[in-house]
Amino acid sequence: MVAIAVAGITTPLTFPLFPGFRRSSRSSQLRMSQKAGHGVITGKFELRPPPYPLDALEPHMSRSTFEYHWGKHHRAYVDNLNKQIAGTELTGKTLEDVIVATYNSGNLLPPFNNAAQVWNHDFFWESMKPGGGGKPSGEILDLINRDFGSFEEFAKEFKTAAATQFGSGWAWLV
Repeated sequence: MVAIAVAGITTPLTFPLFPGFRRSSRSSQLRMSQKAGHGVITGKFELRPPPYPLDALEPHMSRSTFEYHWGKHHRAYVDNLNKQIAGTELTGKTLEDVIVATYNSGNLLPPFNNAAQVWNHDFFWESMKPGGGGKPSGEILDLINRDFGSFEEFAKEFKTAAATQFGSGWAWLV
């Protein structure tokens, strides 16, 4: 069954926990680095380079929009997450572990929003490709038609799911 999964500020991100989930090798990974002068190993998340040139998504996303969204917006979530987890028990954990730990049964801990935004942005960039977009074909279109009636109905429901989600409005087809 094809379903729309919505992830936002108040929704836990459980995608990495689904059986068979294949984690992208480009997703934000924990890089271990040594803290100068202290000899203490600390975990630090890094903003990964985009998986394609900054102008590769034109005309759907301009280079300037991409530069701003990836280079400023996404980077801010990574930097803020690193500040929030520095020196805590979350240091050294994977991004997914930070998300699960800070979801705290719906009583969100401060790093949750930044960790969830980093994960969503990483997945966002990995989900697109130059020359992509438009109506799908093959098995995915067959499944969409089966479960939603048509691609147009799916697109309508998908937009509604994102637009009505509190916070960021992330919606994924899983």
